[in-house]
Amino acid sequence: MIDHATRLALVAMLSDGRFHSGEALGESLGISRAAISKHIKTLQSWGLDIYRVQGKGYSLASKLELLDCDKLLAQVKCSSLDLIPVIDSTNQFLLDRVGQLPQGAVCLAEYQESGRGRRGRQWLSPFGSNLYLSMYWRLDAGMAAAMGLSLVVGVAIAEALQSLGAEDIKVKWPNDLYYQDRKLAGILVEMTGKAGEAAHLVIGMGLNVAMTEQEGSDIGQAWTNLAQACSHLPERNQLAATLIRRLYETLEHYENVGLDGFIERWNRLDNFLDRPVKLLIGERVVEGIARGINSQGALLLETEQGITPYVGGEISLRGC
Repeated sequence: MIDHATRLALVAMLSDGRFHSGEALGESLGISRAAISKHIKTLQSWGLDIYRVQGKGYSLASKLELLDCDKLLAQVKCSSLDLIPVIDSTNQFLLDRVGQLPQGAVCLAEYQESGRGRRGRQWLSPFGSNLYLSMYWRLDAGMAAAMGLSLVVGVAIAEALQSLGAEDIKVKWPNDLYYQDRKLAGILVEMTGKAGEAAHLVIGMGLNVAMTEQEGSDIGQAWTNLAQACSHLPERNQLAATLIRRLYETLEHYENVGLDGFIERWNRLDNFLDRPVKLLIGERVVEGIARGINSQGALLLETEQGITPYVGGEISLRGC
């Protein structure tokens, strides 16, 4: 594993948004100015917007609030919290430790080298711009009880963000959060286990917080940031703590009431409810009016033939 300690120390020094000379940075870290320059290039490849002005040195484009375990644990109880600034994937970190983790264990990162979304897609994860969070949960009722879990998680996150001032956040079936018809966050639920035994779930979330247009230039769909959805953007540590708390409470409630207890809440938040949509099922396209979800988490689509439920990982949803 690469030791990123020097690079992370450099980020911490630059996080105040002020200029720091290469000489001063080098002296503080015990390395040469040439080494500082190389580390700066690596940080830029992670998505950090660092620029240099002759005679003044290096500066971030704006101040950066780094995630901090002490600040998080002062706001939320967590059975296990791993904050790994640079990681391949927060989901994979927990998946590799299933069986060793307590209920509600959390992994957070500043930057994912191999972040992933549904169906193996890459999840763009620039350093410090967004929030990358995964939680482990054990469902004793088994795999069947996990049906529709991404919908429940979407409701939890949307309601948490609304409580922080992002009042118009919506959910998109089956696993995204939207603001003004643009993608704000994605959810990835990964599961292991055997039939008849408990299901081990890793619930991952990537939330766009303050990603720049340049950082998100490779995203192949309309997207937005929490900064656009909030009149006052919460601090990242407060944001993370609020989401951890709400996820834990929601998953406990889900174990007691199942998906039936969330249908009304989902429909209240559904970005496409009663709107014309297209379902893409492989090469097939089905058009109709979205009418919410049923107790199995299926999308209800009204066409000339009536209302039909649709489920399955290959279905995507687009506004007409």
